Amino acid sequence: MARILVIDDDRSLREVVGFMLSEAGHEVLEAGDGEAGLALLGHDPDLVLTDVRMPGIDGMEVLRRIREEGGAGSPPVVVLTAHGTVEQAVAAMGMGAFTYLLKPFTRDELRLTVEQALHTGELERENARLRGLLQRRGGVGGMIHRSRVMADMLAELRRIAASDATVLVGGESGTGKELVARACHDLSPRWDQPFVVVNCGALPADLMESELFGHERGAFTGADRAQAGRIRGAAGGTLFMDEIGELPLPLQPKLLRVLETRQVDPLGGGSPVPVDFRLVCASNRDLATEVEAGRFRADLFHRLDVIRLTLPTLRERPEDIPLLWSHFTRLHAGEDRDSEPALLEELATRPWPGNVRELKNLNQRLVLLADEGPLRRADLIRHAPGASASPPPAPAATMASQLPLSAFPEDGFSLPDLEKEVVRRALERCGGNRTRAAAYLGIPRHILVYRISKYDLE
Repeated sequence: MARILVIDDDRSLREVVGFMLSEAGHEVLEAGDGEAGLALLGHDPDLVLTDVRMPGIDGMEVLRRIREEGGAGSPPVVVLTAHGTVEQAVAAMGMGAFTYLLKPFTRDELRLTVEQALHTGELERENARLRGLLQRRGGVGGMIHRSRVMADMLAELRRIAASDATVLVGGESGTGKELVARACHDLSPRWDQPFVVVNCGALPADLMESELFGHERGAFTGADRAQAGRIRGAAGGTLFMDEIGELPLPLQPKLLRVLETRQVDPLGGGSPVPVDFRLVCASNRDLATEVEAGRFRADLFHRLDVIRLTLPTLRERPEDIPLLWSHFTRLHAGEDRDSEPALLEELATRPWPGNVRELKNLNQRLVLLADEGPLRRADLIRHAPGASASPPPAPAATMASQLPLSAFPEDGFSLPDLEKEVVRRALERCGGNRTRAAAYLGIPRHILVYRISKYDLE
């Protein structure tokens, strides 16, 4: 059954058409002029039948407004016309009308046209839905990258998104955990259902129970109406609990029970309410360490730790910095603005404790404060000196020049093996810190990351 809006100033025709459509099982809305018809669009009709010639707002204006205001999601329009207005009807099709019907028309002509228009409208809506899905999936949450480490992480994300398993996202602050949670939702079968975010670190402890689980009216002072809560708000979709490590210990057993029973007990009594949702959590703390310290329940941790996804730091993906920097420059400057190579090289040497968030904020600062023209390394040093320095010259050349010839074996040696050993020892000397090891070796960090992968030194 479809909802069909019939707009015509001929009352008898509206009644006949309405009877035919009702007999076919459709719900019919009637309007005697264009203005009344436009007012009924708020009832979301699946199809509009409109006469061309009407006093006041005519059918052409009705069509124009439907197409302009509804866009791709607007209902199909069939124009009803007499022989004298066929040219207008053809013009209406050029404006986006599905087709036209010549008065007088038979019952079969009406039914066939309506069925075709409804089918076409359904296909257009499905196409629009699929286009939106492809756009959302193609970008994978808007995460910009070219690095292998990010590509591997996103490939893993695509594999796990299709399931309903709980996902625990780890990583330092500013690495984009919410973006990953959103991508996990967008790539899942639940993509068109709610995505609800709860920041456990931002909610006051005394309000968190009500915000999460909901409450009945009168459950506490000031509860003048019932509230469903965030968990029930995510029904059918995904609940993202950011900074799950901040969840107070007294509430952790209640969340565990929800995950085990898929039922929510709101504050103030009442029967448990069934709820279907997928849970994605994130924490920049090591929850296993929190469990050992007694700050997080072991049973809840094991319930959350079904699939673990760890986001790489920006230090581990320096080859992504130029892409991210260019993206943020367009975002903050409103246009493409060049950056000199020396600036990008300097950015690659920074430790980035705030990760991508820090890079974004730094970019905004330079765009606002730097002189016109390309962004320069001098702008970075002046406005954000930070903890960066160009890598010191590597001592390797000096050391090699001081070696006696007797140190080189007569039958030769393997240069790749020597390089592998040098990289291994540099990593050991720097405690496994790749940024420091790259600086020690006098090479860009992404080159070191490549060598580590090449020689299987992970």
